[in-house]
Formats: sequence, C-alpha cells, structure tokens
Amino acid sequence: MRKSGWAAATGLGSLVLLLAACGGSSSSSNSASSTDQATVAGSSVSAQATTSASGTSSAKAGHTAGPEPSSGAVSFPPVGTTVMIVQKSSIGYVLAEANGQVVYIYSKDTKGGSPTCTGSCATAWPAVTGTPKAGPADSFPGTFGVVKGAGGVEQITYNGMPLYKFAGAKPLTVGGNGLAGEWHVVKLSVSDISS
Repeated sequence: MRKSGWAAATGLGSLVLLLAACGGSSSSSNSASSTDQATVAGSSVSAQATTSASGTSSAKAGHTAGPEPSSGAVSFPPVGTTVMIVQKSSIGYVLAEANGQVVYIYSKDTKGGSPTCTGSCATAWPAVTGTPKAGPADSFPGTFGVVKGAGGVEQITYNGMPLYKFAGAKPLTVGGNGLAGEWHVVKLSVSDISS
C-alpha cells in the first residue's frame, strides 16, 4: 500500500507542475474526491485524484476530445450509430464498420427477410447492429436499413441483406469470405470512396 500511495503522490505532484506551467491553478479540498483539469494545445487532459476512507490516494489520467469547431463541420454520430465504410482488403474494396471490421452476408438469408443465422450460428457470426450511417468519405451504390433479428435486435442490412461479423476476426481481414460457400463479403470499388 505504501508504494501505491507514493506513486499517486508523485503523479499528483507532476500534475501540479503541469498546471503551474500552463498557467492553471491548483485547488485542494478535504472532500472524498477532487478533480483538476488542464488544457494543453487544444485538447483537454484531465486527472482525477481520489482519497479513500483509509487515506490511500490514487490518480487516474484520461484524455477527452477538445472543443468542437464552431463551424459545425465536425460532428459525432449519436450513441448507437454504426458507421459503415468502404475498406481496402486483400481481395479488393469491401464493406466494413468504421473500426475496420469487415462485414458479411449469409447466402441462406433472403433480401428483405428476417436473419436466419441464429443460435450457435450467431455465436460465430454475430449480427451487425445499431443505426447505420455511411462514413463521411464514402458513397455507397446500395442502401442501408434495419431488420428485426432474433430477440428483437435491430440488425443492419445492406440492399435488404442482413449483415454479420466473423467472430474473432481481426480488423481489415477477410478470412470468413467463402466459408462453407455461404458467407460473403460485400464487394465495393474505389469509386465508392468520395474524393
């Protein structure tokens, strides 16, 4: 315990020096927790010091996004939105989530129908869920929608076909393409990327 208290005190000391160098002020209170913030080069860096009932201190540092430009040119999608993008892969351009996770369609599904990959199938091939939104640099030749899947989950569709992810696949990989002759990436082209 003594080492963690010493490390926290050292971290807080560094924070005070950072605040002093930036022209900020440091305040202290005897409450259970206090928060100091400093703004450095347009991004907010916050540190939080917490004192427990036993007198042990701990410090956590985190980064938050800086202020949004007043022009409104930058906007963040609402919570629950899944941003879809055109992603270059080893087999060409494919549909993917913004984090690079390539998505697939299942040949046993029908256009406009309910998803048929449920139960143990859905464990290996989880549904792509949320409210679909095209990435800002992409223009898709097809349309996105949602369909009610197992348990009432809203599954994203592309041209009426439910979308899935390959469980455990790393971003930018297409290892699920062609599996069992039933799973396929959604092929796109470089022209679907706006310039």
